[in-house]
Amino acid sequence: MSNTPSNMLPLGTSAPDFRLKDTNSNYNYSYSDLKGSKATLVMFICNHCPFVHHVLDEALKIANDYRVQGLGVMAISSNDIEKYPQDSPELMTEFAFKNKINFPYLYDESQEVARAFDAACTPDFYLFDAQDKLFYRGQLDDSRPGNNIPLSGNDLRNAIDAVIYNRTMATQQKPSLGCNIKWKTQLI
Repeated sequence: MSNTPSNMLPLGTSAPDFRLKDTNSNYNYSYSDLKGSKATLVMFICNHCPFVHHVLDEALKIANDYRVQGLGVMAISSNDIEKYPQDSPELMTEFAFKNKINFPYLYDESQEVARAFDAACTPDFYLFDAQDKLFYRGQLDDSRPGNNIPLSGNDLRNAIDAVIYNRTMATQQKPSLGCNIKWKTQLI
């Protein structure tokens, strides 16, 4: 297992716009199409990462708890499928069905979206406010595979509550930790 931390994109950064294929529906969506009325959560995940498997149930609970309160939710996979075929769009569809991911699971084939977000790992969480400015980025909570800390989603839940209910948010935000994004080899 890799232990790659988030890059911690500066707070206040505008949400990058994009247009990606949703492996759940085969429709193409932009950030604007999927944003919420009060906040938007963008998760970088993939099918095979043990860190994603560890947090997935709690991340899905959070998505389901807050979507009715104006939270837009989407997940993006940006891994190189030539080297990691288990993350292919077809298997993303199966993974979403098996795990009851009922929001868009987008495929970033060019990896341009991951680069625009400065995403580094899976899972990596980005929360934008109603004006599409980055409000939170980092971890779900302190739980990691094998550290015996129970999943709570506290860090992400506190951030969502703060942005939706106009509460103050602690400026100290911890990076997520997970498997590195599997980048394509760049030929120069």
